[in-house]
Amino acid sequence: MSRARIKDRTPLRTRLALLASATVALITVGVCAASYAVIRYELGHQLDLQLTQAATLATQQNRGEPPGVLSGECRFLAAPACAQLAPADPADDPREPYLLPVADSTREVAAGTRAPYYTDLTLQGHRVRMLTTPYTAGEGKALQVALRSDTTAKGLRQATALLAAISLAGIALAAAGGYWVSRRGLAPVARLTATAERIAQTRDARLRIDLPPGRRDEVTRLAASFNTMLGELEDSVTARRRLVADASHELRTPLTALRTNAELLARADRLTPAQRDRASAALGRQIHEVTSLVNDLIELARDEEPRPLVEEVALAPLVTHAVEAAHAHWPLVAFTLTVAPEAASATLPGVPSRLSRLLANLLGNAAKFSPPGAEVEVTLSAGDLTVRDHGPGIAPEDLPHVFDRFYRAEASRALPGSGLGLAMARQIAQAHGAELTAQAAPGGGALFRLAFPPRA
Repeated sequence: MSRARIKDRTPLRTRLALLASATVALITVGVCAASYAVIRYELGHQLDLQLTQAATLATQQNRGEPPGVLSGECRFLAAPACAQLAPADPADDPREPYLLPVADSTREVAAGTRAPYYTDLTLQGHRVRMLTTPYTAGEGKALQVALRSDTTAKGLRQATALLAAISLAGIALAAAGGYWVSRRGLAPVARLTATAERIAQTRDARLRIDLPPGRRDEVTRLAASFNTMLGELEDSVTARRRLVADASHELRTPLTALRTNAELLARADRLTPAQRDRASAALGRQIHEVTSLVNDLIELARDEEPRPLVEEVALAPLVTHAVEAAHAHWPLVAFTLTVAPEAASATLPGVPSRLSRLLANLLGNAAKFSPPGAEVEVTLSAGDLTVRDHGPGIAPEDLPHVFDRFYRAEASRALPGSGLGLAMARQIAQAHGAELTAQAAPGGGALFRLAFPPRA
């Protein structure tokens, strides 16, 4: 299996924990490594300072001394530091053996051709650090001073062990902290994932993610947005189920009547001519009713207007034509149209046929509830269009549901219609950026107001 595929299958929580742990572990190891370098430098620097002080003291206390051992038992390498003088010319060496090694570089320092230097060596099984420096200018001798450095090495080893333990503890704490941070930080994401999986399994859009109170970080905001999306999904599912239930309920009666009349016409030989004519007329009316209902459902299923058909629509001629068509369809109802002077040239970007359907639904609804001879008042201004009838009006309990699909008030259930006209009118209005509202008219009747967007 490829490394990329393994990485893709690693949970996000594990990857975040590993990333946080690795980051903290690298910082801890880096700090410990830097501390080790500083401690090593300081210990070595302190030892070099002690050798320099010892060389200064030996020079002051042994002026004019011949080559040879000056002080200290270097075989034990105990304080004070052991010191000796070595000449530039080997012929001037003392008879007694030196305690510290004398090399060619030592002769060069004595002759003044080389700078002082430090040397690490081992004597009597112990580690030693030695300083070789000129004794006195012009005397041709080099001073060698040595101190045991195994104690410094021991301290460095102890510091190394301590820093290693700190590094391991830091890595362990980093792993624990990274796991805790990833678990706590991704808890809303885990709840979001679990909720999404439960919704996929149960198809229940009512589930929500529990949000911690008082937190407003990015993950919590993501969970809140997911809850909002679930709410919209629940509303959509509920509306779809209600639409299907209402549509099936509304279609059941005309379909049953259609089937009955079709079966009746199938036995036309047993019917009288008058019965056949009545059955044919009823079948035509029911087909028209079902066709209108299906067309309304198709219109409601469309969320937006087709953009290629949008144009600048002149409102005054459109409303005038709609009122004339309504008067022709409802001859017993008087329609009056009032157009304000500032609205004579008003336009609205939209689809003319859809806007005509909106007006036809509003005017037809007003005419349906108007008694014979009553008046329907239509007023067009620069900002809105109002349609007011003088019928029974809208009951307060029915007002919140006027624009619901298939909703029909108790008093209107005996009248023709499917309860989709006003729902379709509001949907068309919203698609054109307008707002359609309903209210009880002063003095009786209903008042519908179509508020145009500011551009109109």
